[in-house]
Amino acid sequence: MSRADFHSQNLDRAREEALRLFNAKAELQGAWLNWVAAQIYTLRPAEYASMVRRELQSLQEKSET
Repeated sequence: MSRADFHSQNLDRAREEALRLFNAKAELQGAWLNWVAAQIYTLRPAEYASMVRRELQSLQEKSET
């Protein structure tokens, strides 16, 4: 499977996962950063984890503006 195919097939799922992780921020507060890092670490394959990380970063940037 090409990288583009993988990306298109998993983008919606990665966005949903990033949103789930992001929404836990308010509840976990100071513990969130370590928790989210552990959650991302368990995601496989690594390409999918990277997609989730990018989507999570995008959500964080949008919330800061």
